[in-house]
Amino acid sequence: MPPRGDASSRAADAEAAIAHALRLGESIRSEVRRVIVGQADMVEEVLACLFAGGHVLLEGVPGLGKTVLLKSLAGALRMDFSRVQCTPDLMPADILGTTVLTGDQAGAFQPGPVFTNLLLADEINRATPKTQAALLEAMAERGVTLGGTTRPLPDPFLVLATQNPIDMEGTYPLPEAQMDRFLAKVLVPMPPADDLVDILTRTTGTTSAEVRPVATVDDVRAMVALTRSIPIAPHVLHHAAALTTATHPDRPDAADPVKRYVRLGASPRGAQAMVLLAKATALLAGRAHASVDDLRRAALPALRHRLVLGYEAAAAGVTADQLVAAVLDRVGPPDPQVRGA
Repeated sequence: MPPRGDASSRAADAEAAIAHALRLGESIRSEVRRVIVGQADMVEEVLACLFAGGHVLLEGVPGLGKTVLLKSLAGALRMDFSRVQCTPDLMPADILGTTVLTGDQAGAFQPGPVFTNLLLADEINRATPKTQAALLEAMAERGVTLGGTTRPLPDPFLVLATQNPIDMEGTYPLPEAQMDRFLAKVLVPMPPADDLVDILTRTTGTTSAEVRPVATVDDVRAMVALTRSIPIAPHVLHHAAALTTATHPDRPDAADPVKRYVRLGASPRGAQAMVLLAKATALLAGRAHASVDDLRRAALPALRHRLVLGYEAAAAGVTADQLVAAVLDRVGPPDPQVRGA
């Protein structure tokens, strides 16, 4: 029989790890706030993706600070960082790398910017489908296959991508298979007037804020592992499954807007994303378990890009966010009396 002290020692270690995660999250937030005004929800969702070890897609009109946020996040992390400005003439080799001839005519592999910890893919929907497909393998497999050789990417490897929803000319919408590889899609709203005044004060003067690194690559690896170890109760997992299946229009109990406007519902990755984001949200709040509220908060960023809408939705002006909200209304929180199920 193990000594009695083992259980209390493990509990103390877990408590210390969660306290460290809370301090680390607040340190990263503080550094990002040196540059980013407001946008608290956006920052929290991006941080949750970082702690969950998943790729994140930021969508918003130009000038809202999408690239600045991701560069600020990279600045707060002492990790390798690369940026790719996606354009229609960007080729797969420009991202992945290529083999070049050396003096003795032997081929030497020259790694591309994808061989990094954090890859900022700016305006990803301006890259051609061929280049997007090359990035897909890197995102899905954490490796790159060139010339018959598969080369692993650094650990961790996270893609932080941005896209502009209003540009039409020179853009190539991401296919559903690649959208599904993003753990979350985060929308960047227009800041309120008070925040806009603060932005103008900070950006039109003679001083500029500098972001200091407060976390290392080992810290991030530890946070990703700790996030996965956060316990989640069976009733919360059942709720994640119920929300995911409720996005499918062929379900007899689907909400009427889902039946009318959704062609394809979320994949199992949607449920996985909700659970991981719920765990990361709990960890960032200093809690040792993920709750139903954490899960429901994760529903929008985890599911909005995984719904394939029909033409009727575009004609009626119905958005994916409205449909996820309809699913949340349809599938209410589990009854507290049956939470042990």
